[in-house]
Amino acid sequence: MLKLVVDHSGRERRVAGLYLITDQGDRLLPRVREALSSGGVAILQYRDKLRSYDERLELGHDLKRLCAEFQVKFIVNDDLKLALELDADGVHLGQEDGDFAAAREALGSKKLIGISTHSIEEALAAQEAGADYIGFGSLYPTETKDVEYIQGPEALVLVREKVKLPIVAIGGINRDNACAVIDAGADSIAVISSVLSARSPGLAATELSLLFNRRMLHPRGAVLTIAGSDSGGGAGIQADLKTVTLLGSYGASAITALTAQNTRGVTGIHPSPPAFLADQIDAVLSDIPIDVVKIGMLCSPENAEIVADKLTAYEMRMVVLDPVMTAKGGVSLIEDEALSVLKKRLVPLSYLVTPNIPEAEALTGLTITDTAGMELAARALHLMGAKHVLIKGGHLTEGVVTDILFDGHNFNRYSAPRVLTRNTHGTGCTLASAIATYLAQGEPLPGAVLRAKLFVTRAIKYAQQLGRGHGPVNHFLAARDQVE
Repeated sequence: MLKLVVDHSGRERRVAGLYLITDQGDRLLPRVREALSSGGVAILQYRDKLRSYDERLELGHDLKRLCAEFQVKFIVNDDLKLALELDADGVHLGQEDGDFAAAREALGSKKLIGISTHSIEEALAAQEAGADYIGFGSLYPTETKDVEYIQGPEALVLVREKVKLPIVAIGGINRDNACAVIDAGADSIAVISSVLSARSPGLAATELSLLFNRRMLHPRGAVLTIAGSDSGGGAGIQADLKTVTLLGSYGASAITALTAQNTRGVTGIHPSPPAFLADQIDAVLSDIPIDVVKIGMLCSPENAEIVADKLTAYEMRMVVLDPVMTAKGGVSLIEDEALSVLKKRLVPLSYLVTPNIPEAEALTGLTITDTAGMELAARALHLMGAKHVLIKGGHLTEGVVTDILFDGHNFNRYSAPRVLTRNTHGTGCTLASAIATYLAQGEPLPGAVLRAKLFVTRAIKYAQQLGRGHGPVNHFLAARDQVE
């Protein structure tokens, strides 16, 4: 006789992902709406220490409606009466701000109850009491609350070993330090100012939510490349899909143009009909959950307009734009009218723009002869609307190739020794695709650029002569090195 055993130990956790806590600032509803519309927020916690009860009740109803619209769990902080009246999805209690047993009796077993903890002992006590999740922190210093002890990711590792409940990491978490928290075992990260004080709360929420992809099995994250096809296989769609796949993500494509080309140059270009390009993009984005879009060769103004329209319609925020203008042999790959569309519509839609020096000069009208000129061009492109700009320095003559990343405030430099070879076909496509891939896998932008730079440098180093012109870089050996 067979006995059926059901294992409940792996049951889905109800608290995971990005946990957004409200602030006390003005225009809260539109800022929360933009953050929730990103699709990256899993839980919204309404925290309000200043307004009257009636004001909290009115605002709470509005916030709950937003959560229902975007299918986000709605939690009330430290106010059981308000949680009950709003029929919230749960309540979050501080150590001194409520009675857990009373909250469970009032809310029932189907509502979520979280408890703030600051030590292993408090976390174990919350688990023993029957909490659905714990908040643990503060992980880092924070501007929103004075904290006596900073726990750090190391303390979170210890709590994760002892506690089976979902853990929401709290305190001072932002895009650039969240990875250590997620890697330490947090199921969720709680943020306030990192999203709600950002210039674009929707983009900030998207950046943070993507970091959880680092926990996925391979293929980890998905990238859509919108670019031209290179019949020689060294650049364009072919280089993009090789890069995305070899680095461990899922690659989809929409082809803007067919080219007849090899290592010696381009002998023919056939733009995709605009309606068919639109069909390709719709087919992918209406079905496959794409994390990052990478754009390369656009060719015609009509196709550039189509791409801009679709990015807007699907609200794609993570867009890496490689403004391809000429092939290695000097053949133009973009019409003048398309360049105008690129500048006016696609640059402002981009999370990152990755021009080389000639492309940066064409986009900005500046002449670039050194790193100071690169910085000036980066500022100009940021003023044109790009959220981040990476100017590639390969066209300068120094023995060290330096790329410069600008985020609107600060510059980061990424340098590597120049590899003396003519086999550099597809380097721009490969770099942009590698950055898009690492973003899709849960790397914050500075780390994604660094890893992509290392990958491309290795791909150039390992390049083998194929054909009689500018040979392609070696994606395979570079990716193998990256894994090892």
